[in-house]
Parts: sequence; C-alpha cells; structure tokens
Amino acid sequence: MRFSRVSSLSTSLTRGGRAMFAVCATLCAFALLLSVAADPKAGNCSGIRDAYIAMGFSSEDVPEQETGGHHLRVCVQAKTCCSAGMEENFILRSKHEFEKLLDQATEDLRSTFISRHKRFDEFFLELLENTEHSLNDMFVRTYGKPYMQNAEVFQGLFAELRRYYTGGNVNLGEMLNDFWTRLLERMFQLLNSQYVLTEDYLECISKYMDELKPFGEVPKRLKSQVTRAFVTARTFVQGLMVGREVANRVSKVSMSLVCIKAVTTLLYCPFCSGQFTAKPCRNHCLSVLRGCVAGQADLDPEWRQYIDAMLLLTEKLEGPFNIESVMEPIDVKISEAIMNMQEKSVQLSYQVFQGCGQPKPSGMSRSARGVSDVFNARFRPYSAEELPTTAAGTSLNRLVTDIKEKLRESKQLWSVLPEVVCQEEHVAAEGSEEAACWNGQEHSGSVPKVLKDELTDQVNIPEPGLDISRPESLIRQQVMALRVMTNKLKNAYNGNDMSFQDTSDESSGSGSGSGCIESCVTGPNVPITHVPVVEPDRRAEPSSARRLPQPCLLFAVLTVLYLCR
Repeated sequence: MRFSRVSSLSTSLTRGGRAMFAVCATLCAFALLLSVAADPKAGNCSGIRDAYIAMGFSSEDVPEQETGGHHLRVCVQAKTCCSAGMEENFILRSKHEFEKLLDQATEDLRSTFISRHKRFDEFFLELLENTEHSLNDMFVRTYGKPYMQNAEVFQGLFAELRRYYTGGNVNLGEMLNDFWTRLLERMFQLLNSQYVLTEDYLECISKYMDELKPFGEVPKRLKSQVTRAFVTARTFVQGLMVGREVANRVSKVSMSLVCIKAVTTLLYCPFCSGQFTAKPCRNHCLSVLRGCVAGQADLDPEWRQYIDAMLLLTEKLEGPFNIESVMEPIDVKISEAIMNMQEKSVQLSYQVFQGCGQPKPSGMSRSARGVSDVFNARFRPYSAEELPTTAAGTSLNRLVTDIKEKLRESKQLWSVLPEVVCQEEHVAAEGSEEAACWNGQEHSGSVPKVLKDELTDQVNIPEPGLDISRPESLIRQQVMALRVMTNKLKNAYNGNDMSFQDTSDESSGSGSGSGCIESCVTGPNVPITHVPVVEPDRRAEPSSARRLPQPCLLFAVLTVLYLCR
C-alpha cells in the first residue's frame, strides 16, 4: 500500500510511474539502435524499422526513406520515417498505456475501499449473528420451554436489525417499540395464564406501556443505544461502498480524441521527429495530464469533504455509538428488563386489570403453569475471552484504527495525479534535462505555459463532433453521489438517519450495508475525461536533429546491459 506520500504528491501512482519508465526505457533503447544502425544524413529508415519491430509492430508500415510528413495527423508534419500506419499504431499504443497508467495509479485506492468495505460488512453481520446465537443459548439454558415457545419474538428483533443494516426501510424506533410491546404481551400471558386474554385485551395492555413502564428504563436506554449504533454502522459501510464505486468509475478513463492525441504527442511524437531520447518538458507533461484528468480534479473538493465526514464518523464508531459495545451485552440488558417486569408483576397485573377490566378465568390454576420460577436467574456479562472477533478476525477498534489511516492517505489523491506522474523518474525532464526536453512540437528548452486547472481553461476548440458535455455530466453525477453521502455521514454523526426508501426493501447478502439511495451510484461504469490540450502546430521543422543526449545514451546502455546480464 503506497499512500504515505499522498500528502505531498500521493504515492499511489508508483506503479503508474513504472509504466511510464517502461515507455521511456524502450524509446531510449530504440534510440541506441538508431544511433548505430542509421545514418541521419542519408534519410534511410532502416534503424527506425528495427526499433519499430522491437516494439512489436510490423515492418510493413515503415517506409524505406524519409517522407515529407504531410500525412501525419497528430505529430509535427516534417521530414519523418513515420508512416500514417505507424502513427496510428502509436495512437492506439498511447491510449492503452495511458489507461493502464491511471488504472495502476488508483489501484491502491480502489483496493483499500473494496477490502475495508468487505471487512466492516463481515464484522457487523457476524456480530449480529453471534449476538443472536449467544442470546438464544443463554435464554434456552435459563428460561427453557417458555422461552422456546416464544423465541420468534427475539428472532424477529434480530431479523429486523439485520434488515435495517442491509438496507431495508426499517424505522428502528418503531421496530424496537413493537418488540417491547410483543414481549410485554407474551410475558403478561405467562404470568397470568389463569385468565383468558383475548387479542383486544392484549391490545389494551399495550396502551399502558409508557405509563406503567413494566421493563423499567431498559427499553428507553436500549432504544437510544441501538438506534445510534446501527445508524452509525450502516451509514459508515454505505460510505465505504460509495467511495469504492466513485473511485471505480473515475479510474476507468475513456479517453476523448483530443486527449489521445495529446498523450501521443507526449509519448511518441518525439520518435517521429527524430528526438528519440528527449523527455517531455515538465510543463508540457503537466498540461497533458491536467487536461486528461480534469474530471478527476473537479471531483477533488467533494472527495475531500467526503473523507473528512468519514473520518468524523469513525469517532462515533469507536466512541459512544460503538455497535460492538451495544450488541455484545444485549442479552443481559433484555434479561434485566425481564427481571424488572417479574419483580413488579403483581402490581402490574393489578393496574392492568383496573384499566382494561378483569379478564375471564381460564380454569387453569397458577401453580399448574410450572413457570413461577422461570425468571429468577440473571445473566453474567461477557468475559474478555468471550468477546467475539467475527469473520473479519479483529475487533472493531482495530478495524477503525486501520481505516482512519487509509482514509487520510487517500484524501489528496485526485488533485495530485498530474504532478506525481510527471515527476516520477523517466517521465518528465528534470534539472539540466529541461534544456533539451520535448515540448510537444520540437526539441527545445522553450516550453508552453502550464494550463490552468479549471476545465474551461483546459479545453480549447474540441474536435468536430466531439461531445464535451458528456464528461462533465458523468463527473457531476459522481460529485452528487459524494455530496449526498457526505450529508448522510454528517447526519449519522449526530445520531440521525436520513430516511429513504431503498429500491430493494429486502436487500441482503454481499451487498449488505448498502441501503444506497439512487444517486449514490450513477452513470455508466466508465466516465470520460475532458481533453484540454491544444494540438501542436503543423510547423515544418528540420528532421536532422538526431543527436543522442549523453545522459539518455548512458541510460540506454545501462538498460541493455541490465537486461542481458
């Protein structure tokens, strides 16, 4: 994982730098071949043919002698050994290399969100499962048959909690109220089985729930704790999912025509102009990169706010809204509520009879029920050895500590892509190399001014028929997804759930925790970036400048020796 340098430039592009290294290393090696095999003055293209074949292309595309270059569509129209077919191959190769470069550059980010989403999701789901099993085992041992006859009440509680977490449209407050009402009805029947209690009578009992408080303060406390803990957990997992999907979409770049041409000019046009070893001028490299990833740069402000909101919510995950600390002792808390009702059962029955009327006798004596001592056992709390670690293999605190570090490291990624790529070794010229760098038009130290970051300043005149509005629309969709998620995260921080109706009310399984509103994942899977770079002028240039700079010659020789050892 290479996020540690992202505060300055973002190291998630290291592998991307290697891709650019491979390009430049190949070109330098081919330059060495040309310097040996071809006489520049003779205009013979045999050296270029050898280098072109070494790239994996067919020699049929290479002319025997230099041509005027008027057939070139992207590179400078001057004397050249590049045919139209060669240029077309360079264009296709440039597109592939650039897409691969950006894919590798964001691989760590995408991997982080995928793996951490999976870990948190597994943790929360298995925490629910373990808690339900623990409650069931303890209640079977303690209450026996009376519990087993009414186990569906508790099973329903966990089913609704699971449905809420996996994205169901569940009102946690109302669901918990219903649970305590059902538990009151079942327990009142057990404690008063000598009477016939009709559905209407049980409904009457529930009306006195708030007034009588049969379970003491446990329902009120548990409602607050469970609601806040589940809102926090579900929203955080949703946030990881949204970050994952946004990163996937903006990383799969579908390059526009102008961007492809600009990258070709950056990487391969020096080859056609005889400048085999000249590295791109830094400003030229930045202009191309900032143009081709303008959409990602536009995403940066919302991404930063989203990361800040995620980090803010982690404080609740490891603090007062810690779902692990809420769910682990839930059986103890429910048992405490049961004890409260047992202790006040006589007074409670009297008050209910006063309010709802005296029910009819059932003909069964109280002693015949055999449940007089059912509720006389309390539960012990978990010991440290019994705390579950779940399928994620770790506790929540360790998961949170890990994700906080990864989130901080990813915060600046989208804004620093061009700088990191261009400053990686063997990509853009540095120091003394700037005096002989490739500026997209010629082998010169004169470099064009870096284009501004704003999209309107990056895009000049688009190609005929080129739709430059589509990339904006796709990026805006991802911006909106982040904005909506950020708002949800901030609400969850305050313990509030933004109500919504999920498209699948019963969603579950591997997509758990999503509960994603429609806007959180929008648009097709592959966004298109804007293309800001101006094509080079078709000014005629001499083609005799085929000198091999000493630094790159040394690099080429060392490369060959390294590969051959």
